[in-house]
Amino acid sequence: MRKLWWLLLIVPFSTQASSVVHEYQLKNGLKLLVKEDHRAPVVVSQIWYKVGSSYEYNGITGISHVLEHMMFKGTEKHGPGEFSRIIAENGGRENAFTGTDYTAYFQMLEKSRLPVSMEMESDRMRNLTLPPAEYKKELEVVKEERHMRTDDNPRALTNEQFDAVAYNNNPYKNPVIGWPNDLDNLTVDDVRAWYNRWYEPNNATLVIAGDVNPDEVYAMAQKYYGDIPAGKIIPDKPRIEDPQDGPRRLVVRTPARVPYLLMGYKVPVLKSAKEAWEPYALDVLSGILSSGRSARLPRILVREKQIAVDADAGYNMYALHNNMFELDATPAPGHTVAELEKALHEQIKHLRDDKVSKAELDRVKAQVIASKVYEKDSVFYQGMVIGMLETVGLSYKFADEYVDKIKAVTAEQVQEVARKYLIDDHLTVATLEPQSMDLKPKRKPFVLPNYSHQ
Repeated sequence: MRKLWWLLLIVPFSTQASSVVHEYQLKNGLKLLVKEDHRAPVVVSQIWYKVGSSYEYNGITGISHVLEHMMFKGTEKHGPGEFSRIIAENGGRENAFTGTDYTAYFQMLEKSRLPVSMEMESDRMRNLTLPPAEYKKELEVVKEERHMRTDDNPRALTNEQFDAVAYNNNPYKNPVIGWPNDLDNLTVDDVRAWYNRWYEPNNATLVIAGDVNPDEVYAMAQKYYGDIPAGKIIPDKPRIEDPQDGPRRLVVRTPARVPYLLMGYKVPVLKSAKEAWEPYALDVLSGILSSGRSARLPRILVREKQIAVDADAGYNMYALHNNMFELDATPAPGHTVAELEKALHEQIKHLRDDKVSKAELDRVKAQVIASKVYEKDSVFYQGMVIGMLETVGLSYKFADEYVDKIKAVTAEQVQEVARKYLIDDHLTVATLEPQSMDLKPKRKPFVLPNYSHQ
């Protein structure tokens, strides 16, 4: 399935973390969430802004990601590259990521260095200088990133075209990295206007996780963020996807070594589902298909029938807008994409026609729950789940409800969501047809400048 745009910083520990989260609200609207975890003398600081590619519109796609890059190019107080240098000098690690529904910046430091992070992060919340010369350089870096991650990556290119065809009005039709023409015509004034519109304390959530005292963190946040005035945030108008009237198909022909198949069904998410249990049933259904070696797709398609090299399924219930339940696979040598699609349809039919056995349901639930529990061994991931839930309009408390909700899913509910949502009228199918690698355009090697944030 599709990979995340960011690198998760995983820090394993031996015992499960406490689930208590301390919540504060500054007068300027900044929400502060503090998760204590005293197993190691480290702290993770994350600031989440409610803006990502789903907030963008035609003509400026990719602007949230470009702004993310420019956040490291200097304020009135700190020059270009100073943010990263100071964090490194204090023994820390930092980076950022842009998604469909949020942009986030994080640092991991020894706990006594938290003020360093807060001072600089609060400074760039409102004081970016956005030098035109730096913008010109960094825009080229973003374009090269697009070349490497999408244009030169057949699967990623297929995924991008898939979204563009699958959705009509849903803003997930646009790529996070942006369309090439939009990047070519994006100006520093566009980026400045985007920054001024969305980077406000009342449009942000500050998440601190690690070996900290919550009240001390709150006092620190008051010191560094409290004097920043609240902005006027004008919400976007709703962009609700039109009902799909029948299956959609597309073919992507590009230089590649192997074919690839991607199928997706439109489904609700936790924020939009009329029946609160449905997203959890879809999550269990995803696990039945692809959670572990004994799941149906790797067991039947890869090992038993040997018609696929790999086969996977995925679903994200924590999104701002409705999205897709996806299946993707690569045919084994001697087999075709058509055979593979037929086999995937057969597996979906089994889910609609027959209830999952208790033994299989219990196994999948155990695997799904175990993976979520293991994620809590990362201080970074604890903060990430909190920030993600809050930023898409859910409460961080949904994370603690997850295990009980998954346990409550029944075989009848799994069958019901399969019958309701995994139908042809909700389906989009993308096929990658490999072309000769000799047709791949020749591009000059790009040397990443030392000024660039990566």
